[in-house]
Amino acid sequence: MKKRITASLASVLALSTLVACSQAPAETGGTSGKPSGETKTEAPAEKIKLSVWHNFSGDDLRAKAVRGQIEKFQKAHPEIELDAQAIPPDGYRQRLKTVAAANEMPDVFFAHAGTGIKEYYDGGLLQPITPLLDKKPEWKNNFMEGAFGPLSFNNEIYAAPINASVTSLFFYNKSLFDQHGVKVPKTWDELLAAVKTFKEKGVTPISLGNKAAWLAQSSILSSLADRVTGTDWFMKAAKQDGAKFTDPEFVQALTYFKGLADAGAFQQGFNSLDNTQMEQYFIQGKAAMMIDGAWALTNMAATGTKEQLDQVEVTVLPAIPGGKGDPNTLSGGAGGGLAISKKLTGKKLDAAYELIYTVSGPEGMKAVAESNSVVNYKVDVDPTKVTSLFLKAYNLTKQVKFTPVYDAYLSSQGAEAINNGLQELLMGGKPEDIAKKLQDAQAKSLGK
Repeated sequence: MKKRITASLASVLALSTLVACSQAPAETGGTSGKPSGETKTEAPAEKIKLSVWHNFSGDDLRAKAVRGQIEKFQKAHPEIELDAQAIPPDGYRQRLKTVAAANEMPDVFFAHAGTGIKEYYDGGLLQPITPLLDKKPEWKNNFMEGAFGPLSFNNEIYAAPINASVTSLFFYNKSLFDQHGVKVPKTWDELLAAVKTFKEKGVTPISLGNKAAWLAQSSILSSLADRVTGTDWFMKAAKQDGAKFTDPEFVQALTYFKGLADAGAFQQGFNSLDNTQMEQYFIQGKAAMMIDGAWALTNMAATGTKEQLDQVEVTVLPAIPGGKGDPNTLSGGAGGGLAISKKLTGKKLDAAYELIYTVSGPEGMKAVAESNSVVNYKVDVDPTKVTSLFLKAYNLTKQVKFTPVYDAYLSSQGAEAINNGLQELLMGGKPEDIAKKLQDAQAKSLGK
């Protein structure tokens, strides 16, 4: 019997009629029976124009699912002229910041949770979607606990999460581990031993693609550092209140990360490969391990064969000896969602609400989940439509706690400093220097 995760389905929010009816013909007169004047009719109502920006631009199944929901909205509403722009993730944040600086935000746009959306809230560029959610309590109440936390300010919700943020899944190729007699690492020492063995066997130990700089921070450091410092320390350091990134525990976390690079854990040119290339390298059996986010599930489902996917297992990052953090954790939490420009009113606002509901409502959540993506929503997933690897990862997320992703809590300047700093670190930089750059950037951005 198929196992399903029970979900409630909500009815689709209907837009009010947007096109005015034409006036009746003028009265006729005279003995001839002909109209006494020309028939007067109104011109067709002008289409509502709505723009939406998002970063679901790739060929992975999740991106296709989200774009499919947007296309569904377009077909259902010919009275709306939709300008939908799918912008590649690597350049998305910067492009959005550029238009934000000019106060020219798109009508609807994907906002990352945490610091990402908070910057636009602080800039007075958003309006809440709470009215939409309150009209649909059966939809609102079906999101997981905490799903709206990083998307809410002053008791108002500013976006509905499209997907869950799970950034540090530890993937490993069981066939390669069995072939070379390597034990699946549960501690850091066992991880280094596995790296050594695979290097000796001519197999890349860990696939990494850090061209865009964010991946090493989001997928590896966020989880690794939490195991060393604990979550409370990081939250204090992010706020610059009782902890600094130059503290010994964070320098130690960077030292552990540098130790992987020094041991030759990653393939050559990892700073020139993006995450998609990294995932392809791994799924093709060229690397034994990979530390990546839940987005890899949908990417690999789109490119890998069933045989390739079936040999992949997934778990959490190995524990750190003497670490202050819980080792049975994944970095992640609530994902980003579609937000609305503060400028929208009237029928444009109604249209924006309908678009958000189409993408993030029950049908949208089901489509995203069945694209092999973890969501913050109780959704009925058809096991025949997802991979065995997705089900393994999905079940894992239900058994662990989540810890913060660094760039969801750091300022933009702080995130940029650590992203660039990790590229430098993995090429031989000093942990103390990287820690100071992050500390200086975060303190300056907070005026401390």
